[in-house]
Amino acid sequence: MQPTATVLVYSDNARTREQVRLAAGKRPAADVPSVEFVECATLPAVLSALEAGGIDVCVLDGETAPAGGMGVCRQIKDEVFGCPPVLLLIGRPQDAWLATWSRAEAAVTHPVDPVEFAGALAGLLRARPAVDA
Repeated sequence: MQPTATVLVYSDNARTREQVRLAAGKRPAADVPSVEFVECATLPAVLSALEAGGIDVCVLDGETAPAGGMGVCRQIKDEVFGCPPVLLLIGRPQDAWLATWSRAEAAVTHPVDPVEFAGALAGLLRARPAVDA
C-alpha cells in the first residue's frame, strides 16, 4: 500500500474545498493511506492534474459552475484512460440518480458530513487496485 494517496478536489468554492480537506483529515480511516490534496477550481486545472498522473481519487463538487462536477465526472470517465474513482458531492439526496448517470463510484450530499465523507473516501481508497512498488 502506498504511504500516501493523492486526492484531487474540484470545486469553485474555496470553503467547499476546505470542508473536504477537514472531513478527510490526514487519514480518512486507519486501514487506508494518509492523503494529500490537489485542489482545482476550474475544469482545465482538473484535466491538467489528471493528465500529469498520480491521482488516486477525485472528489468533484456537483454544484460548481460553469462546469459542474457531474458533467466533469462523465467527461473524465469518457476521456481519461484509467480514470481514478470519483466521489461526487451532490446538492440533494434526490440527485443520486445524476451521480449514477455521471458514472461516479460514490456520492455524498452537501453540506459535507465528516463521518459520511470520510467513510465514502476510505471505501474508494480501499477499492483501488494494488500497485506493485
